[in-house]
Amino acid sequence: MTPDAATLAQFLSAIHPYDAMEPAALHTLIDAFSVQSFVAGEDVYALGKPLDGLFVVFEGEVEIRDEHGVPLSLLGPRNSFGERGLLRDGTSVTSARAVVDTILLLLPARQFHQTMQGDPTFKKFFDRSRADRPTKADLATTRVEELMARSPLTCAPDTPVQDAARLMRDAHVSSICISDSETLRGIVTVRDLSGKVVGNGLPFDTPISDVMTPDPVTLTPSAIGSDVLHMMMERRIGHVPVTQAGQLVGIVTQTDLTRFQAVSSAELVSEIARSTSAEEMAKVTARIPQLLAQLVAGGNRHEVITRLITDIADTATRRLLALAEAALGAPPVPYLWLACGSQGRQEQTGVSDQDNCLFIDDSMADADMAYFEALARFVCDGLDTCGYVYCPGDMMATNPRWRQPVRVWRDYFAGWIKTPNPEAQMLASVMFDLRPIGGTVRLFDDLHAETLAKASANSIFVAHMVSNSLKHTPPLGLLRGFATIRSGEHKNHIDLKHNGVVPVVDLGRIYALQGQLTPANTAARLDAAMAAGVLSASGGQDLRDAYDLIAETRLDHQAAQVRAGQAPDNYLSPTNLSDFERSHLRDAFVVIKSMQSAVGHGRGMLG
Repeated sequence: MTPDAATLAQFLSAIHPYDAMEPAALHTLIDAFSVQSFVAGEDVYALGKPLDGLFVVFEGEVEIRDEHGVPLSLLGPRNSFGERGLLRDGTSVTSARAVVDTILLLLPARQFHQTMQGDPTFKKFFDRSRADRPTKADLATTRVEELMARSPLTCAPDTPVQDAARLMRDAHVSSICISDSETLRGIVTVRDLSGKVVGNGLPFDTPISDVMTPDPVTLTPSAIGSDVLHMMMERRIGHVPVTQAGQLVGIVTQTDLTRFQAVSSAELVSEIARSTSAEEMAKVTARIPQLLAQLVAGGNRHEVITRLITDIADTATRRLLALAEAALGAPPVPYLWLACGSQGRQEQTGVSDQDNCLFIDDSMADADMAYFEALARFVCDGLDTCGYVYCPGDMMATNPRWRQPVRVWRDYFAGWIKTPNPEAQMLASVMFDLRPIGGTVRLFDDLHAETLAKASANSIFVAHMVSNSLKHTPPLGLLRGFATIRSGEHKNHIDLKHNGVVPVVDLGRIYALQGQLTPANTAARLDAAMAAGVLSASGGQDLRDAYDLIAETRLDHQAAQVRAGQAPDNYLSPTNLSDFERSHLRDAFVVIKSMQSAVGHGRGMLG
């Protein structure tokens, strides 16, 4: 049955982004929608055809397919489609067909573009671009929820002051919040204990409520950092509780503000460069999660954050090489330490193991290998001490296989390209991400160019690499859902690394191989592929936007874990996302699946 105007208004008012629009703008937009009906099996639109506008499923189901007929999505009521084509050149980049009898709402293309220009809420939802994010971390742009400690120390009002003091001592904090059923009643600081209790000679069994500052000034999580600073300066206080709906949810201290403003990648790099042992470096690298959370809070782009974090790992590696040479003596022949994996691509996050190898000059004698074995052990052990845990797959210079003269490495690459069996595909994938870290760079330059040329010229090898790159698939389920992990520790979560970031990393590597492009960084590879014509501008930008969103969602997730006092990981529960976030994340996965389909059908570009 065709919905009337009232039903249509009620339906759209419950869907994001329409539910967040101003009432007048929403009513104008609702009036522009028309109703269209399709019988089961009928095409809504075909690939490459002009789009009439944005579609919203009111009733029924619509299947979206890519240019090769591969199903991408099965959409049910409340789901939108068609915006990708409208935001490009107005033509469809997919095909759509009604699976059952279906009723769709159509917002004409003209009204869609007008609303994109005039309503920021609408634009934010349908435009995947992340270019409008702030790029500098400062107190004026950082919300209190990014700064606060989320589990402030608390005690009941009748707690003896001595017991409260012991709680503060054991927790290594300078304040304690007095709460009653999570409702904030007051706050006591170290200064209160010294001035009011010790200074006035009060008994140690005095209730903490007798010396607390009652009903202290507070801020909400949505306040900004400069609000905290101004409040502290005006009222001459060093602790600001954070409350929401009357409930205590956190606390910000002067130390938090100082730490936020002081921690930088440059500071960590400087301290590591002056360290005299791996243990000293470990104290510095332990602050990387805090740096990550700060960089995310400041709205920095993911490639900036991961580059800065990787720079710290690079510095630690080079410092360990220097310490190794100081302990072992000068190397008998030139060598080059290289990183692969996320460090090689300059894409490290708060969770990183080590992947590395050692190239040794061909002039080495057999007796020289003992020196390089000791050097590899010194550096890899040091990296593990610093938190870069040993590679589970033993892809490290401590493995004799990955500590060889250049001539052996040349044979490795030649063999993998000539006989691309599954192991060769895996190893080639890792080794195409190599990046020199410390030593004699010339040992790698010729081999890198030579390998790229041979690999790209071997169509069988490229085909095998393409097949290998499609093994990691986006976690797409039916009806706009996600295919979550079914069992184990991370049940009902999605793996943002292996099913989100890695598929794009694999695609970027294929484009680099096809175009003989030298960058190892994924974002740089995508940009270079578009510049070289390996990727079309439209398809490449879609993939770049999808990658940006997934990579930044991953970092947002890790930063939230750090702020909550948890170890960062890559496993996200979709239930922690808003409707807006789920919609965009799933759209990003659909783009990746489309690009995988294009590559799998022998095409390097989409659209």
